[in-house]
Order: sequence, then C-alpha cells, then structure tokens
Amino acid sequence: MALEIRQQLKLSQQLVMTPQLQQAIKLLQLSRMELVDVVTQELEENPVLEEATDVSEEKEEFVELAGEELPPSEEVKELKGESEGLDDIDWQTYLEGYNLGGSVADSYEDEDDRPSYENLLTKRGTLTDHLLWQLNLSPIREGDRAIAAEIIGNIDEDGYLRANLEEIASGIGVDPQRVAEILAAVQDFDPPGVGSRNLQECLLKQVRILGMEGSLVEAILCDHLGELESRKYQFIAKARGVTLEEVLEAAKVISGLDPRPGRPYSSEEIHYIVPDIFVHKIGDEYLVVLNDEGLPNLRINSFYRNTLATGADGDAKAGEYIQEKLRGAVWLIKSIHQRQRTIYRVTKSIVKFQREFFDKGIEYLKPLVLRDVAEDIEMHESTISRVTTNKYVQTPQGLYELKFFFNSSINTTEGDSRASESVKSKIKEVIAGENRKKPYSDQKIVEILRGHGIDIARRTVTKYREMLGLGSSTERKRFF
Repeated sequence: MALEIRQQLKLSQQLVMTPQLQQAIKLLQLSRMELVDVVTQELEENPVLEEATDVSEEKEEFVELAGEELPPSEEVKELKGESEGLDDIDWQTYLEGYNLGGSVADSYEDEDDRPSYENLLTKRGTLTDHLLWQLNLSPIREGDRAIAAEIIGNIDEDGYLRANLEEIASGIGVDPQRVAEILAAVQDFDPPGVGSRNLQECLLKQVRILGMEGSLVEAILCDHLGELESRKYQFIAKARGVTLEEVLEAAKVISGLDPRPGRPYSSEEIHYIVPDIFVHKIGDEYLVVLNDEGLPNLRINSFYRNTLATGADGDAKAGEYIQEKLRGAVWLIKSIHQRQRTIYRVTKSIVKFQREFFDKGIEYLKPLVLRDVAEDIEMHESTISRVTTNKYVQTPQGLYELKFFFNSSINTTEGDSRASESVKSKIKEVIAGENRKKPYSDQKIVEILRGHGIDIARRTVTKYREMLGLGSSTERKRFF
C-alpha cells in the first residue's frame, strides 16, 4: 500500500485550563494553614510581592492592577482596634516596669545584656530521653549499656518494643539471651510497663509492680485476657472457681491500668482549628465576617512597579523577568481575593438555608445538598465542594466545618424530613441517657426514635452509631 500525505480538517472541543484558573482552583481547596504556607513561600520566591501593612493601600493597588472593582456587598474589611495615642506611650519604660514574676531579677540595664530568646526556649522531653536518663543512673554495667541503648532505640511512642530480641542481638553482635537479660532491666524503668512486647506483658508488669503477684488479677491477665475483652465474666468466674463479684472487682483493677505507658511522653502536637469565617448574631440578623487575621496582606513592590511604569532603560531580560513575576503576583492576589469572596458567598447561602439551626440548635438542621447552594449563588457544585472542604466557621452554636451543613434527609412519621446529622445527635443523646448496666439495643433505639417522630431503619441506626464511635449494646454494657 502506497503512503500519501493528506490534509484533513477536524472540529473538536477541548477543555484548556489557563494557569490563572489552575492557581485559583488550587488555592480554593487549600485549608487556612496550607494557604498561609503557600503565601509565605511566594513572598520568599517572588521579589515583586511584599506584605502590606495598610489593607486599604493593598486593596487600591490590587484593584488598579487587576482592573476591576470588588462588589460592594462582598468587600472584606479588616477589623481594627482603637490605636489612637499609642505612639505617645513610652513602651520601653512600660515594659521594664511590667514584671509578671513580681521581682526585678529580669531587668537589664542594656539590651545587649539580655539573654537571647533561643536560650530561654525549652524542649519537651521524649520517652527516649527519659529512658536514657534512667539508663545513665542505673547500675547496668558499662559494657551492657550499648545493648540497653539499642533496646531503648526500638521502643515506640506508646512504650512498646517493636523489634524482636534476635534482630537486636544480630545488629550489635551479642547473644540473644544477654539481650533478654538487659531487656528485663529496662522494663524496670519508669513508666511501669515500658519495653513490653505486647499488651499482656505490659499489664502484667504493672500488676507485679503493684505487688499483686498470685492474685486473681494476674490469673485473668495470664489465662483469660480474650474472655475479659469480650466481657465474658460469668465464664471467667466459672473457670477460676470464684464469684462474679470477685471477677468484676478484678476487672475494675485491670481497667485502671495503662495500656500505653509511653503516652505521657508523646511528642504529638495539638493542632488548633482557626475558623476561616465567623457568623455573629446581631439582633435578629446574622452577620458573616471573614477571618483575615494571620493571612499576609499582599501588594506589589513599589520599586518594581515604578520601574515598569516609567519604562527605565535596563536589561531586556531583567525587564522580562520582572514582568513575569508581576503577572504571577497579580494572579496570586486576585486568586486569594476570589477565594475569600467565594467562601463569603457560600457561608451566606448556608446561613440562609440553615437559619433554624443557627437559631435553635442541631435538632433543627435541615437536609441540604451542594446543588442547593450552587444554584443559589450561581456556581458549579464542584466549586462548592472545594470551598467547603477543610474550611471552618465559628457560629453561635459552635465551631463546624462547612461540609457539616450538607446532609442527607431522613423521613419523619409526619411526612417531613430531618438532616442525618440531626438524627446522629439524637442517637447520641439517647445512648447517653441509657442505663449503662442495661444499654439499649439498636432495635430499641429505633423504637425510641420513632416515638420522637423519626422513621429510621435498624441498619441505619447501626451505621450512624458506628460513625459516632459508639459500641454495640454488649460493648457499652458496664458491670461496675
């Protein structure tokens, strides 16, 4: 078959995302902390960008460069406190005289005499630090300290040894029996139970430190740990030849032991949620206010802007570089403003749909889907989904993620519908008020909810109960 060249016209549609749109979508789905990180990185990499101290000045520059005005109803103003007269205060004298400790030991004649800030910082001790400190004070021989240090290095944050003795022995070239002897010495360190290889060994170590060797508590941990987890107290009592009351008393002691001895030394940091937006009730109306605190206010550096405006002679490549960075800076500022406006509009729409929730509480939360808000503010559902992910709002009813307000509907006996989150809250309330010795079954919860006008299937109750992290009636039952 001969080869030939032909021309052919073909009409097709293709979705092309501009860099500006890609950046806007990326910023829209970021959480508040991620957005701060992105802005901070851009400030470091883009010399045209700088942080503005005056919000009105930054806004004027943005409008001038972007070529459009923000809608008056969607403008976000920074909340400022009264600062008149602050410049008249002698802060140096004021701070020197303001002593939190009630003494003058921290006052310095010269600022250079004051110790650096780094010298005043403290580091929270880890479990490894705590164990190594005890190792240095222990009577373990110098030749065995390397084995003990290797063991400590394989203990996780919960206090459990996560390597077997053969691995440790082969790693440092010693006999496994010697490693076992040193491990026994490390297990005598504080906190009780540290260095254990499983839960049973951890709890038994704590029981023996309490001086309860040979007791029913030790026997249950040795022979009936599985039955104890399943709450088969009658079986344990029959197997040990004791009364049910004695088994319950032993189980009460075991429940007071710590299954994670290393937890007090955990290095996990607490991450606090900062709301992206506030909803305040003023009279009978709700005011939606964006939270701009902590977000850098960006503007274009005046030097580079004037350089381009005056058309000063210079290197063509330098001018092209500045022009590229300027476009990137304007796109970033515009995308951030667009993100804030979108969050504002979505929240206002949610407040309109969920007015009864803001007035009366979670029991009055209505079923709501993304399409409802999308049609209300004339945006696509995917945009609403991105806006409501990892964004939080502080309301008179508490702090909630924006996705919280979107719920499926549950039918009521009166023919109406209730939000699934409202039903979950009711299930949680019913379980909280039950008799812990005779907890409700899922079928009983169905009957109670039906008495409150909620028509729900038993499998749905089971699903919602598991989503709330609540156990079954057997798991919730308490004998003591």
